[in-house]
Amino acid sequence: MNPDAPHVSTVPRFLLVGGLGFVVDAGLLQALLLLGQDPLSARAASVAVAVSCTWLLHRHFTFAHRQIPLVRSFLLYWGVSLAGAGINYLTYAGLLLGSAFFMRHPLLAVAAGSCVALAVNYLGSSRFAFRPRSKVRLRE
Repeated sequence: MNPDAPHVSTVPRFLLVGGLGFVVDAGLLQALLLLGQDPLSARAASVAVAVSCTWLLHRHFTFAHRQIPLVRSFLLYWGVSLAGAGINYLTYAGLLLGSAFFMRHPLLAVAAGSCVALAVNYLGSSRFAFRPRSKVRLRE
């Protein structure tokens, strides 16, 4: 099996893990909001926890066939996730600050941000964070 070739089950597994990450993100956000934290800083905390959870699940479920070293996959995944989280957070914040409707229903803004960032996260994860190192041949 070529570890660089797309795995048939990668996309559904990625979506499943992403769905679980969404539940962690939205659930923690809701809990922090109920505890009185403001919606923008609460979202920063919930995203950080969700990214750590999805990295672990992607490593052992979605991309387990790729055998990437632990620290390497963690650091690369966080790098990729920062781009996706940035897009996600900017969408969320823009909707909250631009609409009284989304300010009353912040979980809908979380869902919108997650949908916008999905493509960035998948491409970055599959092609960068969990991509095996190329075998380098040295000329003698």
